[in-house]
Amino acid sequence: MKNFICLTIVCLLVCSGCSFFKTKDEKTAVELASDGMEAFEGGKYQKAIDSFIKLKEWYPFSKYASLAEFKIAESYYYLKEYNEAVIAYEDFEKLHPRNEAVPYIIYQIGNCYFEQMDSVDRDQSSVKKALDTYERLIKQFPDDMYALKAKKNINECEKSLAGHELYVGIFYYKSKHYKPALSRFKSLIVNFPDLGIHEKALEYIRLCEKAIKENQEKD
Repeated sequence: MKNFICLTIVCLLVCSGCSFFKTKDEKTAVELASDGMEAFEGGKYQKAIDSFIKLKEWYPFSKYASLAEFKIAESYYYLKEYNEAVIAYEDFEKLHPRNEAVPYIIYQIGNCYFEQMDSVDRDQSSVKKALDTYERLIKQFPDDMYALKAKKNINECEKSLAGHELYVGIFYYKSKHYKPALSRFKSLIVNFPDLGIHEKALEYIRLCEKAIKENQEKD
């Protein structure tokens, strides 16, 4: 009876193993890469992700593995699943720090945050991350074509951050919190002097200083 049980277990394991390898061997690395690229180029990004993930998992040492990693990130980006795209792009950069695509990868990480930029009255954390990423790209690869492209987006990031500072400053001013308002307007002058809101910030600085002085005189 014991021998029968052992034999049954062995058979089950063998059959299970055969089934596993049959599934794995249904497609080669080349076939999965071809399927992934065909889906990607046809705009079927989720299908592309599925093929490339299989390629990564089944053939991690294949010469197509880095292609799969790259295209997974790109597919998430085009699906507008930006958080997943950032993770995939960052993984690629960590695994292939000397790859010629790294400047583009950093640029795309910045773009993932940039695409999530909201109006000036909203949280600006994505804008700050985009700005930091673009500045890192310029610092590491100052002459790369993607560094030049990043500069255009940097200007938009700075406008958004400046607009947010102005919005918060005006909110504080209207709420009669003149000192924090004054601090915001002064930071605008220092950090964003060339974005077209310099005169407005100076006007509110004068108003804040006047209101602070009047309150002090009342006390």
